[in-house]
Amino acid sequence: MSQSSKLLLIGKIQATQGIRGQLRVIPFAGDASSISLLDHVLIKAPSGALESFPMRSAKAHGKRVILTLSQFDNINQVLHLVGREIYAERGQLPELPDDEFYWSDLLGLEVVSQEGEVLGELVDIIETGSNDVYVVRLEGREVLVPALEDVVLSVDLEANRMTVSLPEGLLDL
Repeated sequence: MSQSSKLLLIGKIQATQGIRGQLRVIPFAGDASSISLLDHVLIKAPSGALESFPMRSAKAHGKRVILTLSQFDNINQVLHLVGREIYAERGQLPELPDDEFYWSDLLGLEVVSQEGEVLGELVDIIETGSNDVYVVRLEGREVLVPALEDVVLSVDLEANRMTVSLPEGLLDL
């Protein structure tokens, strides 16, 4: 198994929080509290290299996580981390319930209609205030699919497939 398949994208640093070197993180890994179970995180540098940072704490704050890394204690030390992706080793993260998925596992899935028509590949996930939205791309065209229970009928990670029932007219937009 390659190193990249052992790692999961678990969030993105959105901003600093306060003046004591804390970071506001958009979590991509199930419940925001799952990040608090980690003892370290891997942060992707602009070069693509991953650097390990020991964690002091991670606390849920609404739909965000306030992350404190051990070696930083003021805002100036963490400004360069804003906008970067955060990864964790898969083995450090809890198993999710059957109806929840890590974003990294969903990206790249083939999306098909309940009739079996290939709609495209899931290439991005947009977090909104109420529900996530899946960006599905086919032949250069993108369709936004709401991540709702009545729209997403099934996810089969082993078959690399998501089956959806799209609202009428969605493909015509």
